[in-house]
Amino acid sequence: MRKSIIIGILCFLAGSQVKAQFSLSGELRPRTEYNHGYGTLAAEDQKPSIFTSQRTRLNFDYKMDLLKFGIVLQDVRVWGNQVQSVSNEDFAVSIHQAWAEMNLGKSLTLRVGRQELAYDDQRILGSVGWSQQGRSHDVAVFKYTKKLNVHFGIAHHENTNRKNNFYDGPDAYKDLQFVWINRKTDQFNLSFLFLNNGKPVMVGTEQKSKYSQTFGTHVEVPVDKVAFSGNLYFQTGEDGANKSLNAYNLMAEATYKISDKTQWNLGYEILSGSDYNQTMKNNSFAPLYGTNHKYNGFMDYFYVGNHLNNVGLSNGYVKFVTSKNKTAFNADLHFFASSAKISATADNYLGTELDLSLARTLSPATKITFGYSQMFGSESLEILKGGSAGTMNNWAYIMIAVTPKFIQ
Repeated sequence: MRKSIIIGILCFLAGSQVKAQFSLSGELRPRTEYNHGYGTLAAEDQKPSIFTSQRTRLNFDYKMDLLKFGIVLQDVRVWGNQVQSVSNEDFAVSIHQAWAEMNLGKSLTLRVGRQELAYDDQRILGSVGWSQQGRSHDVAVFKYTKKLNVHFGIAHHENTNRKNNFYDGPDAYKDLQFVWINRKTDQFNLSFLFLNNGKPVMVGTEQKSKYSQTFGTHVEVPVDKVAFSGNLYFQTGEDGANKSLNAYNLMAEATYKISDKTQWNLGYEILSGSDYNQTMKNNSFAPLYGTNHKYNGFMDYFYVGNHLNNVGLSNGYVKFVTSKNKTAFNADLHFFASSAKISATADNYLGTELDLSLARTLSPATKITFGYSQMFGSESLEILKGGSAGTMNNWAYIMIAVTPKFIQ
């Protein structure tokens, strides 16, 4: 079945190529990782692990006057998790994106299908590009584009069980609606986001949707060599455990550009949390569908499939970026603490993380990146994560990204 789809796409592209409205590109991204404390503290007797994951993509894009059409075919694997002689190729390739964007009138379009949602700094809605699989949604998005940009998205999920409006599928929500309003000038970039998130939960023998609302603003203001940015989001409604939700996220950052190739970033972020003895309400902010890897340290101790409905996080950080010729160097330092009480006696300080990376562009279509990170954890982090803060908790990787453009 998948082979037929691919052959059909290639035939369609061959007929469209002469109009110069079609582009075809690819991506091959293997990444080898060394892990001894990634995501959680390593135990004292834990041995390091080494593995290689790989993402392969084919990107098809077609444009004409009133239509845009995009398909991204994707294969994600860990080296060694599939037999050498594959007997069933149906699981080898998936559709990461498949959408059409139609012109509905002056300044109004509709993009419908499976697509990435990436807005502002991707704190709430992001493509999660670091992870090999990424994130995409089955959603319809109406777009009004002028001086004021307005996007309205709506999704309703079902699966093979279509009786009694019952959803037992794998996704994080059954219903989703969002509105994004943006105004960008030379003096500022200001956005407002409202997201209504409906999760299916069982109440006795009946399924009901518990809705939470996330709303707030993102702002960017450049002033000479310094650029200021910030987020302020609130969450209300109910969580999946039927608790009332009252949480917030606050971020402030200043970027000082020394030159076109060198800059410093200084910032502080708070994600509210719930005290260890709080049982009636939920004050823990969840960044939902954002690209969390870019925010709270590259070792992904917080909010990458973990740390939800917990004590929250305070993150003070400083980042340095510089490049010369075809080489770029990044150094990030994070100081982590809980924003709520871990226990009656535990200190809020969780640890300090150092992230280093070095990237070298070998050609316009090839880049190689080396990274090393280390977590200097505390006893409080042991309480939350288990493992041992006294071990060498570190992580390293080497990643090759090959992104050829076959047809432009």
